[in-house]
Amino acid sequence: MAYLGTPIDTINQFQSLVGKRFSGDASTTAFTLDVAPTSTLDIEVFVENVRQDPNSAYSLSGTTLTFAAAPPSGTNNIYVVHQAKAVGTISPAAGTVNADSFDNTVISGHTALATRPADTDEFLVSDAGTIKRVDYSLVKDGITVADQFRLSSGLSISSTGFTELTANLERVDTDGFGQLGTGVTESSGIFSFPSTGIYLIRFSGGFERTSSSTRYVGMQLLTTTDNSSYDVAAQMYEQLRDATATNASVSNEFIFDVTNTTTHKVKFRVDSSDANTLDVKGNSSYNWTCFTFIRLGDT
Repeated sequence: MAYLGTPIDTINQFQSLVGKRFSGDASTTAFTLDVAPTSTLDIEVFVENVRQDPNSAYSLSGTTLTFAAAPPSGTNNIYVVHQAKAVGTISPAAGTVNADSFDNTVISGHTALATRPADTDEFLVSDAGTIKRVDYSLVKDGITVADQFRLSSGLSISSTGFTELTANLERVDTDGFGQLGTGVTESSGIFSFPSTGIYLIRFSGGFERTSSSTRYVGMQLLTTTDNSSYDVAAQMYEQLRDATATNASVSNEFIFDVTNTTTHKVKFRVDSSDANTLDVKGNSSYNWTCFTFIRLGDT
């Protein structure tokens, strides 16, 4: 015949009531339970088969049960039954747990992460309504690489036309310089990037004319995407006033999409209208002619 009444719960797991026996000795008042009750009303305590008053006959502190008076001597003449341990695991039906089921302590009740998350730390996100987990490495943003090099001493331009800057290059290391992340590397004036990404490259130069015959100075920023042929990505020129000891400053910049750290590189060169009449300024104590690299984001 059909079953009448509330359907039998076949999902949740139930367990037997928890209990424990002790033997009194007419002097001991404290006994240790296996489970810590929430209050004296959560357990039934019997001495010589007589139930004890939970309001006055005993007290609780964690798993310690303390009687107001020592129970008499006897073998297993004390027993305790935990009333609040009948139901074990409860499994809510799918879709029944929602935002109203939680309070703020779901987040605020846990230990705060005091440092930047590791790349493998995970977050929960809603992907078009479906909850998914995602590594921090896929959601982190912000600048992760910032580096700067400079000419450590000046260079004299000895020929007309372009001169590549391949010597006297050093990473900035004075006045509280702060490098962020793994910086660029330099070899014979060619700079390589530590990781793929979109980089802002800035080339700033200081010049001094040593002869009135020099009419202009220029700077070029060149990039390669095949580790072989270089193209001018940015350039800037400055006309010099008619005086022997004329100083000039020139700068240019370029946003470079580095999709491959093996093939994508950058180098710098300067231009002069006349030979042996121009110095490119440099110093190891402060920036004069310098090169800045900032990773703006992912490629």
